[in-house]
Amino acid sequence: QVQLVESGGELVQAGGSLRLSCAASGRTFGMYAVGWFRKASGKEREFVGAISGSGGSTRYADSVKGRFTISRDNAKNTVYLQIRSLNVEDTAVYYCAAGYTVGPIPGAYDYWGQGTQVTVSS
Repeated sequence: QVQLVESGGELVQAGGSLRLSCAASGRTFGMYAVGWFRKASGKEREFVGAISGSGGSTRYADSVKGRFTISRDNAKNTVYLQIRSLNVEDTAVYYCAAGYTVGPIPGAYDYWGQGTQVTVSS
């Protein structure tokens, strides 16, 4: 069993940067790939990116490549999502999820956090 808690979401101005954290419980956290998803109001949930259990492999949605970076510190049971050059289209609730594959399919992830709100003002 893994419990995930996101944090770091806030109101930021367009052009700014933000780092979200996903803190996990459980000794075997390093076994899990972690994905980040986001859901904007009125839109479908969207895959943002994912990282393998070891941190050696990452995958990003084309829409965020070059601006989003995922990293992890297994000693701290934490995965990070660094976002640069924020724009209003990045406004959404951001979720992390743990599973066994690095991929964009929500159903492949077994555990989900409650989400953290990111709001970008113009």
